[in-house]
Amino acid sequence: MKITDAASFGQAIKNRRKELKYTQGFVSEFTGFSVSFISDLERGKPTAELGKALYIAETLGLDVRMDARE
Repeated sequence: MKITDAASFGQAIKNRRKELKYTQGFVSEFTGFSVSFISDLERGKPTAELGKALYIAETLGLDVRMDARE
């Protein structure tokens, strides 16, 4: 999935969480971040903290990369 904005990043997080059959509550307990933060992230809130967002992606087994366009 190509990530082009906060909404597509959030959707990728949500898709992976559901694929793993994790609830937002489970991810919250595991990461220590609030359910409201996870919900905001999945809804594509553009002001979500980058470090936390990347940590959740990593925790869910997602790699985040940046490649230069050709």
